[in-house]
Amino acid sequence: MIHSIQSAAFKLTLWYLGIILILSSLFSLALYRESAGQLNATASRQRNAISRLALPDIFEPRRTEFLQNLDDQLDADLRGLELRLIILNLATLLLGGAAAYVLARRTLRPIQDSMEAQGRFTADASHELRTPLTAMRAEIEVALRQKQLGATDAKELLASNLEEIAKLEALSSSLLRLARENHLDPATITKVPVREIFEEAAARYKAAIKGRKIKLAITAGSETIAGDQAGLIELVAILLDNAIKYSPEASTVALVSEVAAHTVKISVTDEGAGIPAADLPHIFDRFYRADRSRTKGEHIEGYGLGLSIAKRLVDMHHGTIAVESTLGKGTAFRVKLPTDYVAKKSLLPQGTQ
Repeated sequence: MIHSIQSAAFKLTLWYLGIILILSSLFSLALYRESAGQLNATASRQRNAISRLALPDIFEPRRTEFLQNLDDQLDADLRGLELRLIILNLATLLLGGAAAYVLARRTLRPIQDSMEAQGRFTADASHELRTPLTAMRAEIEVALRQKQLGATDAKELLASNLEEIAKLEALSSSLLRLARENHLDPATITKVPVREIFEEAAARYKAAIKGRKIKLAITAGSETIAGDQAGLIELVAILLDNAIKYSPEASTVALVSEVAAHTVKISVTDEGAGIPAADLPHIFDRFYRADRSRTKGEHIEGYGLGLSIAKRLVDMHHGTIAVESTLGKGTAFRVKLPTDYVAKKSLLPQGTQ
């Protein structure tokens, strides 16, 4: 990949350099013709003036000498002009070549970043897909080595395999969602009450909230958002799930919305351990997880795709998402969505950006 980018940068540099060479040559030619014309005109006027002078015959050799000096000076001036233009073109090529290479690298930087991101995505996805498959294979191989496999052991093996299959299904669904969904279907856009979004998202995690003795505080008025109802519920559900996972027992998770200048602001706040500042720029990256700093050794299920999907859903609704976190105090995800949806050009799939 690096070689192909370098090769492309070299070719693009040659194209830029060719354009610079053509423009520089045309400019030099025009400058030479203009300057040479002025020099010839000046020399011609001087020649005519000397020729018209009425001088005694004794000074005729001097007249001829003056005229010859004028011709010699004109030739010297033209050669000097040519030399200066050649030096100017060489300097232009050297500086233009350096500038062209920098410009070529800058032009190709988004493509290189996209290729690197796609490479990381492929590697991460392959690793995550391989993990449950490896677990299933190991369990099956161990079972096959047993001469007598009881019904209880077989059921346990099948149950374990079903768990791994469920993980694969969840992962593949998330990957497909990231790869395929890049714009909203106009037919699905409706006015959705924010309170309804909050309540639907909270209903998905009723058991988890009860099990961790978490207090869920919902603050929402009559504000609405024009968008895809399922997508908006999924967005809040992802943020709520993230908050519940990283909240200590008997803490509070808050869902808050408010309206400001044709924008609905949604906040999902928890009282967890917080996220280190070094992790904040990466939390919306696919497969990125900061579990070690947030859970103090507790294993959290997931593949690090939820916040990437949340970011995609926000982008599809032409909104913004940001995170604020303080270690030891908690984390707040803040989403801003326009109250009215205006269709725009479809976003590129994230894997090709």
